[in-house]
Amino acid sequence: MRIVVTGGAGFIGSHIVDGFLAEGHDVVVIDSLWSHGGGRRENIPDGVSFVHMDIRDDGIVRILSEIKPEIVCHHAAQHSVAIGTRDPKLDANVNVIGMLNVLEAAVKAGTRKVIFASSAATYGDVDRMPVDENAPQRPVSPYGITKMVTEHYLRFFASEHGLDYTALRYGNVYGPRQDPNGEAGVIAIFLGKFLQQQGVRIDWDGEQTRDYVYVGDVAEANVQALERGSGNCYVIGTNQKTSVNQIYHELTAVLGIAPPIEHTPKRPGDVRDAQFDPALAAKELLWTPRTTLREGMEKTVAYFRNRVAA
Repeated sequence: MRIVVTGGAGFIGSHIVDGFLAEGHDVVVIDSLWSHGGGRRENIPDGVSFVHMDIRDDGIVRILSEIKPEIVCHHAAQHSVAIGTRDPKLDANVNVIGMLNVLEAAVKAGTRKVIFASSAATYGDVDRMPVDENAPQRPVSPYGITKMVTEHYLRFFASEHGLDYTALRYGNVYGPRQDPNGEAGVIAIFLGKFLQQQGVRIDWDGEQTRDYVYVGDVAEANVQALERGSGNCYVIGTNQKTSVNQIYHELTAVLGIAPPIEHTPKRPGDVRDAQFDPALAAKELLWTPRTTLREGMEKTVAYFRNRVAA
């Protein structure tokens, strides 16, 4: 089938493109290559059509009408909690207005379904762990707010226009191609510092936890969502929580070095703990995470080492 992947030159999006291509689908990438978004032309495989465009551009309507995709996999976003907290207007402009632009274009193009990169940040501080789809959404960051709002727009477009959707609420995704110089993705950021033999910064006390899910497993969830999960939202995690301090010690074990640590205050918008139960995704999407944290770290380390060597 023909699939458009917005944000397909980015960290997560490019792995999803690889997953769709492996299944024999015809893929077109739309990406603005925004410097803070991590999108790079080199992430797009040879032979894949690429449109250099911002999702807020009115030209999206023309592009989708020409391509006529059966599926739009929407991963273009302002993805940084830190940037969104400093500039909520930018966050809403990209994540809400941009999303609406894509949805309206998809309806006009006759698209059957949208797969949406939502976030577990929509839950905010929760009352119990692990979190599943029934937990109340009380986001504490502008980023989490915009992701929650766009889920509601998906429901509206399904009801009003018959546009099917599946929303995937990701935990903390990590792996090859993540930007080590960005403001999101502690594993990539730490790894970049480790390989440059620089010290690392740990906010708060380092005991805050996240559910780290490997990007290859996330790509597989999107492949499964092509024909499953109609009109529903799913948490995509491992049901394991890992502290920032544990991430530091795991990387120390893998690389055999222990850079100095600078401790800094809690960042605005950060939640204390996160752990996501993917039981519903296992039941309805037939998806379960297959990559352990150590395996994923070793693959990520190998990728970044190769980049440094190149």
